[in-house]
Amino acid sequence: MTWPPLPPGIEPAELAWHDGVPESKRYGDVYFSRDNGLEETRHVFLKHNQLPERFSRVPEGGSFVIAENGFGTGLNFLAAWQAWQSRAPANNATLHFVSVERFPLTREDLARALALWPELKVLADELLSHYPPLVRGAHRLVLAGGRVRLTLFFGDINDAWQSLDFHADAWFLDGFAPARNPDMWLETTINQVRAHSKPGTTLATFTSVGRIRRALIDAGFRMEKTSGYGRKREMLKGILEAEEPAQPEDPGTIAIIGAGIAGCALARNLAERGYPVKLIDTGGPGTGASGNAQGALYVKLGVEFNDQTELALSSLTFAQRFYANWRGKHWHPTGLLQLAHSPQEEDRQKRFLQRNDYPRDILWPVNREQASSISGVPTESGGLWFPGSGWLEPANLCRELADHPLISTEYHVKVKRLLPCNGKWHISADDGKTIAADRAVISSGHLSPGLIPVKGHFRLKAIRGQVSHLPAPAVINPNAVICGNRYLNPALGDIAVTGATFDLHDNNPLPTTESHDENIHELGSMLPSLFSPRSDKPSGIDLDGRVAFRCTTHDYQPVAGPVFDGESANLDDLYLFTGLGSKGLTYAPLLAEYLADQVTGQPACLPANLVRRLETRRLYQTDVVVS
Repeated sequence: MTWPPLPPGIEPAELAWHDGVPESKRYGDVYFSRDNGLEETRHVFLKHNQLPERFSRVPEGGSFVIAENGFGTGLNFLAAWQAWQSRAPANNATLHFVSVERFPLTREDLARALALWPELKVLADELLSHYPPLVRGAHRLVLAGGRVRLTLFFGDINDAWQSLDFHADAWFLDGFAPARNPDMWLETTINQVRAHSKPGTTLATFTSVGRIRRALIDAGFRMEKTSGYGRKREMLKGILEAEEPAQPEDPGTIAIIGAGIAGCALARNLAERGYPVKLIDTGGPGTGASGNAQGALYVKLGVEFNDQTELALSSLTFAQRFYANWRGKHWHPTGLLQLAHSPQEEDRQKRFLQRNDYPRDILWPVNREQASSISGVPTESGGLWFPGSGWLEPANLCRELADHPLISTEYHVKVKRLLPCNGKWHISADDGKTIAADRAVISSGHLSPGLIPVKGHFRLKAIRGQVSHLPAPAVINPNAVICGNRYLNPALGDIAVTGATFDLHDNNPLPTTESHDENIHELGSMLPSLFSPRSDKPSGIDLDGRVAFRCTTHDYQPVAGPVFDGESANLDDLYLFTGLGSKGLTYAPLLAEYLADQVTGQPACLPANLVRRLETRRLYQTDVVVS
């Protein structure tokens, strides 16, 4: 008997190949027609959902949503993407494709299957380069420069449809034949299809089984049989008939207060979807907590695979894909070593490995000798190796993210308050200037609490962090980021950044000798052999560095979503995006993607259990005792 893997792993598909065509060993069925799988997809799903014609009518800043109940080899997705590429309007509209797969193909099997279609090679190669690790849950892939977004859920179909928030314009009811895979065609699943549809939603399916047709009719679809493809005489198509579909709204303007990594990532995300953005900051892009010369892409995954760990993992893998756009420029994927730097951490990592099963493209354990070899620095212990991580130049990245034709900037503006008036948010600066926008996002780090226009208290706090700039000749330059009770990055020019302190009750904005000494002491205890024998250990008084104030929440989890009004609901068109703490570089890309989904009303990239982790309501307190 084969046991399912430990979390978060998921069983991959087991394939048999017959005449070059993949077949599922589990279900005894082919993934696509032996006659011509691509032409079958075009006939069944593209033609009978009228996709080419409907694609051409999507407005500026709009989106079209396709949902599918079996990703398989991704052939249906690539065919839809190809049609979108040729027929979508020349504007910033977005194609969303939402799909689920219980037994996903490995990257190697996926590549072999898609190699059968040379005309799709360019699209297939991009899909393969973004294909996520085989772990359970939702994965968002941003493709074609943001014009195509794939939400791929690895897991049970009913879990997917219950936890994902979207409404489809068209359905591809695919998957293996009902007789081979009855669980995918249960009445509960078909009811979920109806729940995720809207007036005018169409569907098509290769099957013409009577019970499937009747179940879809009972769910509210007007169904009819039509000619199938190849050996299949008949298939089904349908439409959800109801009141006239809602007309798309004018996207209006969106103001984002704060130009750190969170605000800049969100601004760029919205702009690439066709939404005009006003980016406001007291300094400029990457001048606050995101202004360090170097920053590590790092999370500490929990021993138990719970919602908190899932959010951290999803953020890490999404960020690795996101930053790949700046590889060799602002992103340096050197890998990252998380040291078992103390007996407590060694025990924690041991329990972590016993209780979890992570694919090797996310992490694997290394012993002391391997850790020393892979990092280039003699270490006192082994640890966990994250091959896809590395370090960034965050300030430079922020500046590039903010550079887009649809992003207008208002820098050196100190925001004093936000007030709603006549359907807009009015943002007042201390110099008397007022900026109006249809929607607003507060993303000002530790300054955010003072801008929330709600009586009461949101449990956000500032934590001082000081980094130290080590002269590169003073240390053995690592090949990769090393993390423990401090982190150390490979040298950037003539410095290597280490830190940071964690000062809960210190509001000094200037670097201090004491904080430098603390960083050097902690780094030396983690890596005793780090400092070059040709150099004395640096003295804190001679070091340069930088202080920034991280913003975190009472539960040390980020916040991204509508602002809670303090009573029973959320404020209209006002959002909060902060509390990312010391993991802002890791959390910002995925949470910017999620918040952009919310602001635009497009399918959410996060499942419901992770959305709950981000809500502003959990931060609100009515009674505050000031000590």
